[in-house]
Amino acid sequence: MFSNNVPPKLSKICLRLIFLLCIFSNPAAILCKMCEASIRTTLRAENEVEAHKLANNYRFGFRKWKSHVTERPIEDRSDVVKELYSDLNYIKHHSGSLVTVGNVIYVLLFGWWISLFYFLVSLLMFCTIAGIPYGKLCLQLSGYFLWPFGKALQKVSGKICRTFLKHIEVCRPSTYVWLVLGYPLLAVVHFLAIFLSWILVFTIPVSKMNVRTVSIILLMPPEEVIIRTVKKVILLCCYRAFNWYYYKFTVDGINVFAVNLLPLVIITLVIGYMDKDNYYVSSEVKFATAVSSIIPLSYYIGMGIASISAQSNFAVGAVVNATFGSITEMAFYITALLQGHRAGNKCYAEIVKSALTGTLLGCILFIPGICMIIGGCKHREQRFNSRSAGVSSALLFISIGGVFAPTLFSKAYGNFICEGCNNSPGNTTKPFLCNNCHYDLSENNRPLFLSHIEPLVYTISVLLPSAYLIGLIFTLKTHSHIYDIHISDAHCHGADHGAVVHWSRARALVVLILATVLMAACADLSTEHIKPIISNSSVSQYFIGVTVLAMVPELPEIVNGIQFALQNNISLSLEVGSCIAVQVCMLQIPLLILFNAFYDVGFVLIFSDLHLWASIFSVILVNYIFMDGKSDYFQGTALVVVYLILLALYFFAPAPLGC
Repeated sequence: MFSNNVPPKLSKICLRLIFLLCIFSNPAAILCKMCEASIRTTLRAENEVEAHKLANNYRFGFRKWKSHVTERPIEDRSDVVKELYSDLNYIKHHSGSLVTVGNVIYVLLFGWWISLFYFLVSLLMFCTIAGIPYGKLCLQLSGYFLWPFGKALQKVSGKICRTFLKHIEVCRPSTYVWLVLGYPLLAVVHFLAIFLSWILVFTIPVSKMNVRTVSIILLMPPEEVIIRTVKKVILLCCYRAFNWYYYKFTVDGINVFAVNLLPLVIITLVIGYMDKDNYYVSSEVKFATAVSSIIPLSYYIGMGIASISAQSNFAVGAVVNATFGSITEMAFYITALLQGHRAGNKCYAEIVKSALTGTLLGCILFIPGICMIIGGCKHREQRFNSRSAGVSSALLFISIGGVFAPTLFSKAYGNFICEGCNNSPGNTTKPFLCNNCHYDLSENNRPLFLSHIEPLVYTISVLLPSAYLIGLIFTLKTHSHIYDIHISDAHCHGADHGAVVHWSRARALVVLILATVLMAACADLSTEHIKPIISNSSVSQYFIGVTVLAMVPELPEIVNGIQFALQNNISLSLEVGSCIAVQVCMLQIPLLILFNAFYDVGFVLIFSDLHLWASIFSVILVNYIFMDGKSDYFQGTALVVVYLILLALYFFAPAPLGC
């Protein structure tokens, strides 16, 4: 537009004049285009199913899911990820020292005792005379497993095609001696090393090394295995025992941590239902294992929801998210209320209210706060769509206002009662000294509860789900342009129809049903064995409810939010918490009220003052933080500090009534 002879300052002035003329000529159109450009979200996906999953992450009422629901070709992954899935059978260029902290830890945790067993087995093979060839191999492997890094186990010649069965056909006595005496002992050693290194996750290279040894190397003729540095047919080559990136490792699309924690569910069910009298395992241990078992089950439920939603239309996805999305929390709440009803203990109902409030506080303060901190440390400043965040904020206001409306109503019209009031004789100036002051709502003031509070609770339980449904229609149908989601064509082309999903809809549905049944069983065990903790613990029951029982089921969601923040997608990190909080208020609490209406378990939608003001203050604070559409680690720190202050209040709070 401008000649090269025009000074740069004059060029900028001319451009600004043209921009101002455009605005004055058609200001509405220009400003609308600017607004659209500012909130446009462009998604890049490998295939149509992944694109659908990513779009669901931005929709109201859908749980946010970070992991892929389809298989990704390994050749398209980064070198770091390719190394995670390698079989340790190639030599690569390695720069730097092999003496690392991880390799030294390998020697301390695995190397010395694996090497010792190989040395002992080698002595055993030498004593048999016939097994001397295998004794020599074990002696070499003893030194190898003490420090395997940078060394290569190689085959003398040819490909790895000679199986152990073919080796037996040779009818060498050493083969049978090895099969009976040597191999079984080393197989046990290797299986133990495989289990321990797999459970530790970051030592999975050690697990792979042992798997390859026990399945291939020990089943080969001893004269065909050598430890050299010459390139031939590589059997095994490892450079480091630790790799921190193994937190990304998946098995059939399932994160390795969720895979490793799944046996904990079986252990929980066995010790919970087989040892009912606590002869072998205490109630405290059973409670800890039951609560911990909720973590992997929550992950499987989340994976199943994301898989079905990505392969279905938005209506089916919305229904699946609304039903199974709250199943984790509902399983615990209902079993706790039933347990308290059978025991005639009102403390269980108070713990459920504490867990509900703790989930709200964690989703409003902690999840956005920790995501802002971690994301802000990597990215100086992160921006998000303030308009879509405003929709979530408005729904949060409606949710909190509706849930705590009966509590505010009771404060206005309930009777304030104190116990143990006394005054010294002849004292006319000093006030009375009273203990245990509270609002009497349902016990001795039944007319107020039955005529006013209970109808209000039922009215709210109808209005909140209605508001949730309206929010779905608003964001998914009539005003879906607010999110302005675009799918890039860069990666979505002919391969769309060839996408291989990890879980089909049928498989995902089966997993959802099984995980739900197991979740109900673990929730039943956790509520059954929580009694000694709430009875004998010096910690307030409020604190147990708002921390352990509230946040443990949400750990997979917290991890998802952190991963979104690290990818500079703070919008989804914030939506993770908002989505859960809205579902708690608009779906879970109305369902609890409906359940109590059909089967009276003593659940009354009236919260303590601490729950009331903590929740209201949190919503006001987070809406103030979200106003400018920007976030950094300082704002996140403010939210987390406020959350910790509220936890301190609960920690030092006296026990609730009935506990």
